[in-house]
Formats: sequence, structure tokens, C-alpha cells
Amino acid sequence: MKSRSIISFITVILTLLAAGSANAAGLLIPQGQSSSLDIRDHRVNVVVEDGYVVTEIDQVFVNAGASEVEAVYSFPVPSHAAVAEFTYWIDGNPVTGEVLKKQEARDLYEQEKSQGRETALAEKDEYRTFDISVYPVRANSDVRIRLVYIQSAATDTGIGRYVYPLEEGGVDEERKAFWEVRDSVKGAFSFDFELKSSYPVDAVRLPEQPNAVLNKIDTGHWTVDLHAAGTSPVDEEFESQVAALEAGETPAPSSTSSGIAKLDTDIVVYWRHAPGLPGTVDLVTHKPDANGRGTFMLTFTPGDDLPVIEDGRDWVFVLDVSGSMQGKFATLADGVQQALGKLNPADRFRIFTFNDSSRELTSGFVVASTENVTHYAQAVGQLQSSGGTNLYAGLQAGLSNLDSDRSSGIALVTDGVANVGVTEKKDFLKMMEKHDVRLFTFILGNSANRPLLEAMTEVSNGFAMETSNSDDISGQLMLATAKIRHAALHDVNLSIDGLKVADFTPEKIGSLYHGEQLKILGHYWGSDEARVRLTGKVAGNDVEYKTRFSMPVQSDLNPELERIWAYATIENLQAKMDYFGADQDTEDAITDLAVEYGLVTDFTSMIVVRDEIFAAQGIKRTNRDRVATEQAAREVRAQQKPQSRRVDQHQPMYPKKRPSTGGGGSGGGAFGLPMLLALLGVVMFRRRKEV
Repeated sequence: MKSRSIISFITVILTLLAAGSANAAGLLIPQGQSSSLDIRDHRVNVVVEDGYVVTEIDQVFVNAGASEVEAVYSFPVPSHAAVAEFTYWIDGNPVTGEVLKKQEARDLYEQEKSQGRETALAEKDEYRTFDISVYPVRANSDVRIRLVYIQSAATDTGIGRYVYPLEEGGVDEERKAFWEVRDSVKGAFSFDFELKSSYPVDAVRLPEQPNAVLNKIDTGHWTVDLHAAGTSPVDEEFESQVAALEAGETPAPSSTSSGIAKLDTDIVVYWRHAPGLPGTVDLVTHKPDANGRGTFMLTFTPGDDLPVIEDGRDWVFVLDVSGSMQGKFATLADGVQQALGKLNPADRFRIFTFNDSSRELTSGFVVASTENVTHYAQAVGQLQSSGGTNLYAGLQAGLSNLDSDRSSGIALVTDGVANVGVTEKKDFLKMMEKHDVRLFTFILGNSANRPLLEAMTEVSNGFAMETSNSDDISGQLMLATAKIRHAALHDVNLSIDGLKVADFTPEKIGSLYHGEQLKILGHYWGSDEARVRLTGKVAGNDVEYKTRFSMPVQSDLNPELERIWAYATIENLQAKMDYFGADQDTEDAITDLAVEYGLVTDFTSMIVVRDEIFAAQGIKRTNRDRVATEQAAREVRAQQKPQSRRVDQHQPMYPKKRPSTGGGGSGGGAFGLPMLLALLGVVMFRRRKEV
């Protein structure tokens, strides 16, 4: 097998827009127009269990004006999240939305709006936002909506992470110029989080949230209660307001109207598993019909058997100095300055910048002497942001003229929003294929072009890490550092024999890095014993892991798995279109899956109209029925203690214990971890042999 160079391509968006200039989740008001519309209550309920997360958002909008208005609410798209429910209260009754083709849903919304009838619409604006339109919000009255989305949950080196995204990011200049964002909650704001893990959790942490109340119920069962200071934490008040809405009455005002809760800061929750846990295989299934097809999710948590690697390095920094980096650049410069300061005297480095075009700040590789580091650190600090984002030119410059006799690392610092020069995703993917490299992304910010950056990562068999402005940045860097200092498992292949299985997602696994979990979704028939075999290469040597276990004959408590599988399959189909170009067959396949499983995508939206309009339009209530099934299952699970999902006890797949971050108490630092890591810690290296 030919040796493959490894380039670290760490995409670091070092901060979001400065406070005051960053957009946030909230009501959109046309610039220059006044509106009496406000967010009165914003309630979030999150449950993490069985390898996935269900997030429920309950909001009440109030119109204190004398005329009816339309509410347009926007919030960032969570990572790989599938919208499962959109409910709008009409005449005090909840009406669940159904999924249609995007234009059909928009046309029906406009039709109902023109007739003055109640309607609501949930749309996806590519990778940036979910936009929710509600009409009408009548004069001196309130409306209530509920949105539910589902996403996979994973741990990294024993650390779990959940983000409730609220910082919009501000990279869409046209949108920013048209809308103002009303992000204050006038009444009550609450965030309730429940973690149910079959493995012991020894710490939970919420950075930047001093008002969070943590409650440890059991070793694997924790809750978090977060109420904005000054808003009403009393659920009885909210419930009485909801009851009034459902009765068609005007609710009493909330106990506070100071508008102090703002939806402009991400909420990040970390949890840390106890050290010393074994490497495991966990299985969750949904198979309501014993004789029918089931859906499964396998979670592989490898043991700590990837060796540490050592090598010398050249470093290439590729810095985005475009106008979209305004407000982010001070922190960008600080991070690069720290990185330069961490270089060894034997290292060399180059620095490229790009906006409308690229240029080199250095003149070829320079030795990382104290004098050179000081000089170029100051030069980076004096850079100014302006112009467009020619990401392709910047990346192309960074990939050029690498010394094949030395290990090299490349750090690309950008928000990934290419708008000058080459901008098509397929061109970036083909460029990565032309270079025999691995691509590693470290992505900060909700409006970064995550699909582009992740797609380049997948093509090159690298890894992607996401970071919020509210994260423990040093802790995230530590996790990335651990990955790049260890060899990876490449050319990974999974086989399952013994029973009929199909429809795996992801179709191609690629590589697994230190501390990473692998999640596989698919379908199965029957209940025979599954013989599972995972193979790959470490430093060019073949490795194999095996186990066997029986699949459940019947299971009905995790219906959300069907949507998770469908959305992952849709993302795979979308990735193929991005690379090979759009085609009607693939678009139709995405649309059909989205309609069948009730998912909001680039091609579909979720519409709410009166029940009689659904009937008149001949729209089947399949999503309403699916939502009812999911709600019933969640009610049963809510009464249960955390359930063990491990299936390889009798034939352990991994001989060693899983990697962990070690000790430290909840509430301190990044779980008490060292805070000495800088940007350099996440930069990988190009090697002259497979690692």
C-alpha cells in the first residue's frame, strides 16, 4: 500500500462576532420598522439517553400592538439535527405539522395567510438557520409553538458534549442587512437538561453558566436546571399561562418583564465518564413488529490501543483576513501568536493570508528562532480584515511547495464561507483528492460552512471537531491534541454476518482516531446472532476486532432511531450530490425520505394549517402519528432508570480500557484539566509513512 502523507488541516474559527455585533436566535424584524412583537417565554427541555438527544423548545410570542402581525423566528441549525416535530396552537389546540416539498409548503402557507387563517411554517436555510414563520399573531394576544429536534450523541475520550445553539454567527451579510433580531425574552427562560447514561458519569459542567443547578440522581443520571437571572423559574406560572392559551383566553402577564434573558449565547453542557471503563459495543434498536424490519444503532467505543507517535514538523498557517472575520480577528491573531510561541527552535513555519486573493507573509519557510517568532507574531497582530473570502486560493497556497523530506502541518483559520473565486463544494473536494493528504477540521461557530469543511474532512479521511464560543476552548484543544499525537485506525471496514442487515450509514467509515466513537445505523430482519468484525490498519499493520451478540426480536421504545437513520441517509445522499453534481433522482430520493420520515431538509419544509385544511388538501397526517408514537415512548422511558445497552460482555471486542481524560472535579476549569494548550496543540502533521 502506498504511503500516504498526512496534512493537518485544522480549521479554527477562533471567535464569533463580538458581543453587540453577533446575531442571535430570535424574532426577525425588517430593518427600520418597529414591531410590538416579543418573545414572552422560551423553555428548553433536553434529554440525552441511548446514544441520542431529544431537544424540545416551547415558545410563546406576544403581540402588544393594535394590529395582527406575522412572526418570523430564526435560530441556528444544530449539528446534524433532524427536526421531528413542529406544533402550533390553533384555538387552544396543538396542531402538528406535516412535511411537504419546500415550494409546496411555502405556497400553502401563503395561501392560508392570504385568507387570514392560522398557519405556520418551518424551513431550513441551508446550513445556517431554521426559519419559523407564524401567522397571525393577533393584536393583544399570544401564540405558542413547540419545536422538537433529534440528533446523535457521542463521547470523545470519555467527554460528552451538547450544544444548544443560539449565536447565529453573522456571516450572511444580506440577511444581516435586511433583518434586525429581537432576542430578549420578556417573561421566563429555562433550560432543563437530563442525562441518562448506563456508564458512570463523575462530572457535569456548563461553562459560562454560573446559575446552572446540577443534580446527581445516580452514578449515570444527572439533571441540570438553568433559569435566566431575574426571570420566573416557577413552572406553575408558565403552566397557568399555557392553560389560558389552550382555553382561548388571554394569559396573565409574567411576573417579570425586564427583558433580561437574551438568546445570544450558546449553552454548552459537558459530561465526563468515570475513568477505567472498558472498550465496549452498545446496541439500541427499534423493531415494533417481530416479523418486520428493525432499525439499529451500534456504538463502538474502542480501547486505548493506538500508539503515540513522534516526529519533527514544518508549520504552515493559512489565515482568513476577509471582512467576515471582522470582530473575530483579535482572538485569531492572539491564537496564532501563541502557536508561534510554542514552536521548537528546530521547527520551521510559513504564514499565508487570504481575502480576495492570497499572499505570503513570510518568504518561504523560516526557522522558528526567538527573533523570527517575535517578528511574525507582531506582523500577524497588525493584520486587518477586509474584502471577500477566496478560501480556495488560500487553501491552494497552503498546500503548495511542502517539503517532502519533512513532516508538515497546516492550520487553516477561517469561517469557511467562500464567496470569491472558486466556491463550489465539489471543486474543494476534488482539490483535496488531488493532494495525497488527510484533512482535519476544528470548527468554531454556528454559521461556519460546516457542510463544506466536514465534506473535505471526509474525502481525506481526517476528523472534524466543532467548538462553540461558549466551549472550554482549552479542553477542546486537548481532545484534538490527543488525536494527533496517536496513530489512527485507517481503512476501517465493518461487516455483520449471521442475519440480514442493510442500509448502513455511513456507507464509508474511513478512519478512527484516538478517543473517537463509531456509530453505525442500519436495518435488520430476524433475531439471529450477529457476528461483528471491524478491521483496519494501524501504521500499515492489519488489525481486527470481533464480537457476537443476539439482536432483539422486538423493541418499541426508541422510535426516534428511524428518523436518525433517515436523516443520516439524507446527509449521505446530499454529500454525493455535492460531489458529483445535482441530479433529479437523488433530489427525489432525499425528498421521498424526508416526507416519509417527517424531516425538514433543503428540499422539504414542515407546514401547519387547520385540520380541515389538511383534509381538504389531501395531506396525510403521517407525521402527527409518528410524533404521537415518539411521545408515548418518551413518556415510558422517562419513568425508567438508565438502561444498559452493552452487548459484547460475553465476547469483549476490545482488550483494553477506553481512553479517558483523567480526574478533576465538576465545576473547575475544563474538568480540572491543564489550561496550557494553545492553537499549536491541534495542528497535525504530514508524515512520510502511514500512521
